[in-house]
Amino acid sequence: MSGWIETMSNVQLLHPTTDIEPEYRAFIAEFIEQQEPEMFYRLPGDDFAEFVAQLHREARGEGLPDWAVPQNTLWAVRDARLVGVLKLRHRLTPALESRGGHIGYFVRPSARGRGIATRMLAMALDKARALGLTRVLLTCDIDNHASARVMVKNGGVRTTDSADPGTGLPLARYWIDLETR
Repeated sequence: MSGWIETMSNVQLLHPTTDIEPEYRAFIAEFIEQQEPEMFYRLPGDDFAEFVAQLHREARGEGLPDWAVPQNTLWAVRDARLVGVLKLRHRLTPALESRGGHIGYFVRPSARGRGIATRMLAMALDKARALGLTRVLLTCDIDNHASARVMVKNGGVRTTDSADPGTGLPLARYWIDLETR
């Protein structure tokens, strides 16, 4: 497979590639089967190559809507199975300061509880440093204790909470200082 950027504890982060289209579609099918909210996945449509090309354009900041920022999408693969997706945003907007932050991640339902998100985030922090970021913001629903643990394990410090602009539900906000990690 082409595009491997880093390996840690048998989890590899991969730049999007057409090489794993069947695995990506199986990954998405599992979210749909589990009736997970659509915010946890992105449907590729019929033209998978164009979907991958769009992800690469997003990383370069090309053709983005006014509200969007450049973001790298990274696919976490373990034992040839797509187990997670991570988004690394290059900067924040006021909306991302409220919900989303610099880094968002999600793990395939059948792969949860195995430390994959913790490893994905650790690897993403190195990528954030390479982008020149000195600290990153992550957010999660206030009752998402698993995600909060992932952030804390990676040096996250909970600061002021906020409200989800769409639902009004409370969100926990965690900052990770990249200069001390």
